[in-house]
Amino acid sequence: MIPNTLSIAGVDPSGGAGVLADVKTMSALGAYGMAVIAALTAQNTQAVTGISPVPPDFVTAQIDTLFADVRIDAVKIGMLGQAGVTRAVADRLAHWRPAHLVLDPVMVAKSGDHLLERQAVEALREGLIPLATIITPNLPEAGVLLDQHPVDNLKDMRRVAERLRRLLPDDAHRWVFLKGGHLPGNDTIDMLHDGDRMIELPGKRIDTPNTHGTGCTLSAALAALLPRTGDVPEAARQAKHYLERAIAASSQLQVGSGHGPVHHFHAWWGQSA
Repeated sequence: MIPNTLSIAGVDPSGGAGVLADVKTMSALGAYGMAVIAALTAQNTQAVTGISPVPPDFVTAQIDTLFADVRIDAVKIGMLGQAGVTRAVADRLAHWRPAHLVLDPVMVAKSGDHLLERQAVEALREGLIPLATIITPNLPEAGVLLDQHPVDNLKDMRRVAERLRRLLPDDAHRWVFLKGGHLPGNDTIDMLHDGDRMIELPGKRIDTPNTHGTGCTLSAALAALLPRTGDVPEAARQAKHYLERAIAASSQLQVGSGHGPVHHFHAWWGQSA
């Protein structure tokens, strides 16, 4: 059965991040991608020049209308922008209870522009994280969630993963995917932790400026793969492999002059890098 997967996130008109990147990723991995629009941005590969919120009651209407008709096998949450939208999404997902919920706590764009208002962090922490199957913060986002400075080494990453896991319910089916892309050096080691197992996912940095939307792509890949694998570690390994190949093939695209997008359809559009 082809999974039906839903992205609840913002729109990046350049297509490198947000719901456009999510639907591309889901499609490339064999899932039927859908989207609920939680925020609008004026954005390219260099900067975010404007953000326009979507009213929380309309976000609620989008979610309820979709779930009332369509079987949703997995949900990915990305940029929500505002506290009211964050609370609305948490309320409706607590009602509909999708089998798999991937939460990417999007806070800052590659350009450095802030995408989540400060008041929304607590709503995210209290309302959405407890519902998640897996959360996928990078090191700066983990620092915000834990009210501490970002860490920069593997030993501290393990401690941060343990602290993040305590934000989730105690049952055995909840995971933290702590992304190590901000670590110094050439290694990009991620930590996967369920409160018991601490799994290192090794990787090497790829020399390219085309990293726009990497967090969106990874979390969307997890949402596409979880219904098929039923196993978080296996889905995480496959999602990271997909992202690495998408980054490696990104030079085939010519999109903008800043942080370009990864190549979501690297396996479909000719030979990949």
